[in-house]
Amino acid sequence: MNVNNQWTQVLNHLEQHLGEKPDFDGILFFIGLQELGFVPEKLNKNQKLDVMHVAICTLLSNYGYYMYKGNDEEGWPHWEKTNDLPLLKPLEQERLIKEAIIGYFIADLQQPSL
Repeated sequence: MNVNNQWTQVLNHLEQHLGEKPDFDGILFFIGLQELGFVPEKLNKNQKLDVMHVAICTLLSNYGYYMYKGNDEEGWPHWEKTNDLPLLKPLEQERLIKEAIIGYFIADLQQPSL
């Protein structure tokens, strides 16, 4: 199955669970919250970006670009950059992240629907 078909499956899967089809940033935010393990009461703009950064680090850790170092006293995970990212054009960057998102949800996609 190609990346576009798998991406559509991810979008449909998330729409079933969230009630609406999220955009790219919404998916990163969702993954970041899952990895954070809690939902802070109020998030300012910088904290929302931090949540998305958690998602990016999580996703790219599977490719060896980041390594999880632990959580701080507030429960936020921290990552260490282990390898430089390749120089990619914007569409190549998007494809890399999409493939990582597909990999993140692959187990959910393989579950039979109830």
